Formats: sequence, C-alpha cells, structure tokens
Amino acid sequence: MKDVTKLARKGILTLKPYVPGKPIEEVQRELGLKDVTKLASNENSNGPSPEAIRAIEAELDTIFRYPDPSCTLLRNAVAKKLGVGQEMITLANGCDNIIYMIGAAFINQGDEVIMAEPTFPVYESVTRIMGGRAVPVKLKHHTHDLDGMAERIGPKTKLVFLCNPNNPTGTIVPKAALNRFLAGLTDDVILALDEAYFDYVSEKDYPDGISLLRDDLNLIALRTFSKIYGLAGLRIGYAVAHGDLIGLMERVREPFPVNRVAQAAALAALADEKHVERVLRQHEEGRAFLYRQFQRLKVDYVPTQANFIFVNFKRDSQEIYHALLKEGVIIRPGTIWDYPTSARITIGTMDENRRLIEKLEGFLRRR
Repeated sequence: MKDVTKLARKGILTLKPYVPGKPIEEVQRELGLKDVTKLASNENSNGPSPEAIRAIEAELDTIFRYPDPSCTLLRNAVAKKLGVGQEMITLANGCDNIIYMIGAAFINQGDEVIMAEPTFPVYESVTRIMGGRAVPVKLKHHTHDLDGMAERIGPKTKLVFLCNPNNPTGTIVPKAALNRFLAGLTDDVILALDEAYFDYVSEKDYPDGISLLRDDLNLIALRTFSKIYGLAGLRIGYAVAHGDLIGLMERVREPFPVNRVAQAAALAALADEKHVERVLRQHEEGRAFLYRQFQRLKVDYVPTQANFIFVNFKRDSQEIYHALLKEGVIIRPGTIWDYPTSARITIGTMDENRRLIEKLEGFLRRR
C-alpha cells in the first residue's frame, strides 16, 4: 500500500496512543491464569450499586431503541443533586469524551494549552489532535505548580487543564491556591477542572469546582460515573459549566452520546447514597491498610486523596510490575509518566489489597 501518512491530520504522527491498564482477560490469556486481581486502572472494585444492576436488567428489553440524546432524566437528576440548572450540564461517553468535546469546541490551530506533568495524558492528546500546542509544567512536591502554570499563560493560551485530585499522584490543589490562580485568569482563558476523583476526597481544604462556578469565570468542571459509582464499563461522564459554554460544547456532541443502559444505570446509581457510603468506608479501610503495609515494607508513597496510591519502589518498577503480573496482580508502572521507579496502585477490596501486599512482600524478600 502507498504511504498514507501524508493524508494524516497534522500532529498525530508523533502522537503516542493512550495505553490503558492491562485488562484482566489479556493477562488470563497470556499467562494462563484464572484468578487475576487488577489494581491498575483506578476502578471501583466494589462494583456498582445493586440498584444500578437492576436498572440495567430492566433496560435490556429496550436496547433496540435509540437513547434519549439529551439524557433528560439523568441530566435533571444530576442538576438537582448539584443544585445547578440543567442547562449547565452536558453528558457524554465518559470523561474522555467530555475532554474531546472541550478540545473540539475551543482549541484552534496554534492555541496553547497548559497542563501539569505528569497528569492525565488525554489532555495532551486532545490538544495535539486539534492542532494546539501542549505546554507542560512540572509538578512541585507531586502536585500542581499553580504559580509555574500562571507564569506560562500568554497571549496564545486558550485552555488550562487541572486534574484535582491529580492522576497519577493523588494530590490536590487547596482552596486558597486555586482561588489565587482563578483570580489571575483573563476572560479569554478556559479552566477545565477535572474532578473525576472528587467523591474520594477527605481533605477539608479541597475546592469543590461546582461551588466556584460563576458568570464571569470560564470554568468547566468534569465529573464521572466511572469511579465512585462503579460504572466504568458503561462509559458515562459529564461537564458542569455556565450554560453558554455548555451550549458551545454541545455543538460538537455526538448525536447519541450516552447509551440507554448507561443512562438508566447512572440514574439509579445516583440515587443510591448508601452504596456510595459503603464504598467510601471500604476505601478508607483499604487506604489505611496499604499505608501501614507500605511503611512496614519501607516503600515510599504519596498520601492520596483519590482511590489509588502513587508509590516509589526506588528500583525498576517494570521488574516489579512483571513479577506481580506472573502472580496475577496488575499494577500500573510509572514509566508511562517517566517515573521509572514508581507505580500507581488502585486501592481495591481488602482481599485484593492483602493479595497485593503478599505478592509484593514475596518479591521484595527474594531480592
């Protein structure tokens, strides 16, 4: 076949595809394992609400029908829960899709987009696909360097992505620091505040993005049903912003952005607050357990406000990753973020956490 690279959109030829955590099914096939624990993708190992499962089952008879393109029932339920108008919300096929909508709606050729390094890699991918220029700013003490990011804002800056809590480090930007940063933003710069792990935060000094929304601020807050609600496989996320910004995003929205089953499941999950409380209790117990075990094993870690922990083994994390993989435990090595001795580990169920520590300790003792 002839060389088709000349047909490609500018910027994508040097783009590295997003590499997700290794799927359980792939490990089972490759290594012949039946029992595999995945702690690589920040999923909610407790699973979704039983009410969401029942809603999925009830919706199966209608999957031959197109879904409501406006997600009316779910949109209204989210708006009521957050105390905002329904015109301030748009839903999509996961937060990844929301990020692409932001890029398609606002990033022009040559626009600069500021983001942390490391952070969620889809920000850079979307920027480059749209012809923008990614402007990375190194983390300071594992969290966003807002002063450094503010210094990089210039006449070509269109957008700032801020992941709070940050992925992969689990750290947060506190209220006072974010307010200072917001005060310095001009009206031609948009802040996309990714709060995918919002529900796990226990720090009182955390700034809730929804409470920061106002008419004179170009702020878009991102939330998801993939984490605390355990619906990652159904792909459903949403953005909250001033209605004018949402209107522009919806101009680039897919015709049917969220499938019927996902809408029904999310609506039921949103109403089941007791399940969320159970998940948070499990999370807090698991986090405390892993902190103790990492301390005992002399493994450094970054205190987290998310459902994962960023650890530093002070040795090649790929070696540990492959050793644990053979034992049926999947973690996320830090090489993807240029942290070769570190890894990101999801806080799982207590059984999963204990299995991780058992296999990790066995490896460390052998070495």
